[in-house]
Amino acid sequence: MSAFWKTPVGMDRRHFMQHLAGSSAAAGAAMSLGSAIYANADEMKKNRKSAILLWMGGGPATIDIWDLKPGAPTGGPFKPISTTGDMQICEHMPMMAQQMKHLSIVRSMSTREADHNRGRYYMHTGFVPNPNIEHPSYGSVIAHELIEQRPELEIPPFVSIGGAAAGPGFLGMAWSPFSVTSNGRIRNLDMKLDESRLMQRMAALNAIETGFEKRTRDLPASEHAKVLRKTYDLMTSSQMEAFRVEKEPDEVKERYGTDNFGQGCLLARRLVEAGVPFVEVDLGGWDNHNGIHNILKDTKLPQLDRAMSALTEDLAQRGLLEDTVIMWMGEFGRTPRINQDAGRDHWARSWSCVVGGGNLKGGLAVGETSSDGTAVESEPYSSEDLMSTVCKGLGISTEKTFTSKNGRPMKIAGGGKIITDLLA
Repeated sequence: MSAFWKTPVGMDRRHFMQHLAGSSAAAGAAMSLGSAIYANADEMKKNRKSAILLWMGGGPATIDIWDLKPGAPTGGPFKPISTTGDMQICEHMPMMAQQMKHLSIVRSMSTREADHNRGRYYMHTGFVPNPNIEHPSYGSVIAHELIEQRPELEIPPFVSIGGAAAGPGFLGMAWSPFSVTSNGRIRNLDMKLDESRLMQRMAALNAIETGFEKRTRDLPASEHAKVLRKTYDLMTSSQMEAFRVEKEPDEVKERYGTDNFGQGCLLARRLVEAGVPFVEVDLGGWDNHNGIHNILKDTKLPQLDRAMSALTEDLAQRGLLEDTVIMWMGEFGRTPRINQDAGRDHWARSWSCVVGGGNLKGGLAVGETSSDGTAVESEPYSSEDLMSTVCKGLGISTEKTFTSKNGRPMKIAGGGKIITDLLA
């Protein structure tokens, strides 16, 4: 690939597409994409840490999935089953039960935000919402910290699949999520121009951008120039093959599930193999105030079980789980009490997250809740603690300090404590 520009930064898809559309008269674009992504796979696997966040929008009832209370009035109808790890989980997660030796459950999450938007922000950033500061999310922080490990990466370092991931905050637009559908489709990317015409047009556009950047010398101008450069890299990179999830054999696609979440998890595996340091896959629909157990049994848990187990198994079999952290979480848990509509409401006081891979242990249940699930009875853990532990599992220093736009120094995840039981 003949790179016209080189830059190690990413961008959000919306801005990319706006820029592409706006510059199409000058730039047109795109050459045919090759298939050399796996040609140097062994080299790319060296010291390539990555993370995949499986985001459960709506707040899943972890008391029905990872921390069952059989026999308690709050327990619901589901039975626990044994796993390959040192814990039991819901009977409707049989395929995940076979993979739990690779992942651990933190059962003593106790947080402060039971509102969807506030909880989403808090669990994505490690900070409670503050109107004066916009904090960077997991994906932006991890992509920012790991990008130097992979100078060969030409596609965005933070990819959001099937949903709108939290943003870069004060780290700037270059660390925004690049959002794609679960089938990896990026509209308008191939504009059928030959390479020489593309180079001419991009050179003209670069001259305009460079002149503007020199005149203004401010952050938005330089960030815009970075987006333009990354746009070119993206349009011409053979690494774009990673997005072509349709190339997977039918039996592989069916093993993950042909729904959006299943194909999103399959795409996440391909992106990690290509060297992308952070991928978020969205599975919404967990805000179950009514008829929760039928929804979980018939829809949500089979969908989750199939895709999450296939992803975990594939990463483990390919030797990638040693360098890839998997996270599973939503905004909060749901009430132990089952309401009058046979649902569960918002609950942040005692709930569970799942993590594993990288330098984190699998097969453990860390922390305990009471027999009815209403309280944490061991050391409670927060979003800050979980984010700090995940960073530790990826080899990222939690002592790293960023400076916000108003000049305030800030540690990653506000200096949360490490969950030492999880460290290998």
